[in-house]
Amino acid sequence: MQIGELSAVTGMSRDTLRFYEKRGLLFSQRRENGYRDYPPESVDWLNYLRTAQTLGFSLAEIEQGMPMFNDSATSAQMLREALQHKLSDIDARIHALSDLRNELARRLAEPMQACPLLAQLS
Repeated sequence: MQIGELSAVTGMSRDTLRFYEKRGLLFSQRRENGYRDYPPESVDWLNYLRTAQTLGFSLAEIEQGMPMFNDSATSAQMLREALQHKLSDIDARIHALSDLRNELARRLAEPMQACPLLAQLS
C-alpha cells in the first residue's frame, strides 16, 4: 500500500505518516521506483496508535509500549496495566486541578484591597 492509500484509509496526512516513520513508529519497504510500500497491518497499527493518543498516551509512551501490540500472549494484561496506570495519572491530575481551583476561589473571595497573588496559602 502506498502512502496516499494509507493516508486515505486512516485519515492521517502524508506528513503525519512520514513523521511516524521517521520516529520508528511505522515501517515501510522502498520499491524500486523509490515509493514507500506499507504492509496492510499498518492500518491496524495506526488505528491502535490513534486510539492510544486519544486515551492520553504520548508518543513516547506508545513507543515504549510497542512490544505490547506485537506480543499477543502478554499484550492484553500489559495493556490493562498501562490503562490502569494512565487512569491513576488522570485521577491525580484531577485532584491537583481541584486543589488549584479551590485555592483560586479562596483568593478571589478575599477582600478587594488585598492582592490575591500575595495572599498567604492556607
